[in-house]
Amino acid sequence: MSELYHECGIAAVYHLPNRDPSPLTPLGDPEKTSQLISRLLLDIQNRGQLAAGMTTFNPGRNQLIDTHKDVGTVTEVFQLNHQQTFNSLMKKYEGPAAIGHVRYATCGKDDRSYAQPFERHHIQKSKWFSFGFNGQLANYQELCKEILTESDFHLARETDTEILMHLISQELSKENPAELFDMLTTLSKRLDGAYNIVFLDALGNMFVSRDPVGLRPLCYAFDGSLFAAASESVALANMGFEAEQIKSLPPGCAIVIQDGELTIREYSKPTQKAHCFFEWIYFANVCSTLDDQSVYITRKRLGEELAEQETVPIDEDTIVVPVPDTAKAAADSMAYTLRVPCLEGLIRNRYIGRTFIEGANRKDKVRAKYTPLPEVLEGKRVLLVEDTIVRSTTMKALISQLKERGRAKEVHVRVACPPIIAPCFYGIDMSTINELFAPKFLNGGEMSPEVEEAMAEAIGADTLKYLPKASIARAVGLPGSSLCQACIDTTYPTESGRQLYQIAVENSLNDNGEEAHRTYDVTLSSSPVRS
Repeated sequence: MSELYHECGIAAVYHLPNRDPSPLTPLGDPEKTSQLISRLLLDIQNRGQLAAGMTTFNPGRNQLIDTHKDVGTVTEVFQLNHQQTFNSLMKKYEGPAAIGHVRYATCGKDDRSYAQPFERHHIQKSKWFSFGFNGQLANYQELCKEILTESDFHLARETDTEILMHLISQELSKENPAELFDMLTTLSKRLDGAYNIVFLDALGNMFVSRDPVGLRPLCYAFDGSLFAAASESVALANMGFEAEQIKSLPPGCAIVIQDGELTIREYSKPTQKAHCFFEWIYFANVCSTLDDQSVYITRKRLGEELAEQETVPIDEDTIVVPVPDTAKAAADSMAYTLRVPCLEGLIRNRYIGRTFIEGANRKDKVRAKYTPLPEVLEGKRVLLVEDTIVRSTTMKALISQLKERGRAKEVHVRVACPPIIAPCFYGIDMSTINELFAPKFLNGGEMSPEVEEAMAEAIGADTLKYLPKASIARAVGLPGSSLCQACIDTTYPTESGRQLYQIAVENSLNDNGEEAHRTYDVTLSSSPVRS
């Protein structure tokens, strides 16, 4: 859905010395390895469009590590449409190692100071570092208060990335700083939530780590002298790595490159795995494979699940229409199973950014983003397939457009996901409970035909059907016990997540009609953090 956004994505590249040269290194020159970051980030642009950046390492320049970042897409920040400017930028920042980041914010402002990577300068090379972060710390407020109990400590930004920077700085500033693996072990005891990290220091040391719960995906690959990592496998595949070279980093593990030597090791023993199921059904690129499970195959199976529970009469006027773009695989599969056409009755304008229509009302935004085709829709019984419904405002406007402009005879909404009933505190920008569409109809109960009928009436659909929760594990191909499904069943995999949900429930019960805030905004408002 256009109402739902991910927090960010990370990437890293390193030319390892004393290994067979990789043909994937640009022009065979180790110094140009850093150029690969822009390519990696472009392939994970789906994970964040607000800002992008990279930090590179080069022992032959005064700025041993140096950071380029700004607000904008990868194309804008790295000047990909202006070859001369891009080449100059790559020359300035060339080096054998680099990390990168794309950002969408669940907290914090949309300005350059919040763009990542975050770099911390220091005269001592081991304490001069930069890092990028994918996820969200559910115990952000607790860590804020802990840091600010020291009178000479200060937080300049309202973001958990700065919290993480302070914690890393503290570990590196100890009289006898721990090895990077041990530092991660220490940090893991203080952090709650999702926190995949790419790190690079002025000694040329790097680590790539995945949190012990494994909420967010992280993939890596080797080819001779070239090491690369990214939030999604598609970025590595498009760089030229073979499928067998690309692997998912297990939860609680890190890859550390120190003194040119690479080691993969567990830094924290996972007590529970909780891969975010939304990665497969919505966020990840359909070409990616995460934790050995294909995103495309998952969505194909979701479509088959939708087809199996279909009850609307199927005739020559019945068509399946996906809401572009992430629902297309499920819609194609559903239509194939039902033996009806899957047609693009809605065309999405891919050249309109979110900011362009920020001031418009929801109906105007939908009109600008989607164009219904009456030559496809007129007089048809439309099975409209969507990934999920969050607040329902976009869906309501879409149905109106399909009937008014598209002249569809009927619109039956089919959601390739169970109802969203709770916010996410691990890196997905979701509403408060009272803003979500489903809870007000379910009221703590189970889905029933009567509830679905009331939901359909509320959004102007002829009928509405969701998938049951059991469909998710079957489609992903992993046990339900290894998936985070908190937004559909309120079972949060970490202690701070459970605490935040209780706050969210209390806020929903005490709602006085004022403008709603996300739970982590509300809880942080009582903290002394200032921007």
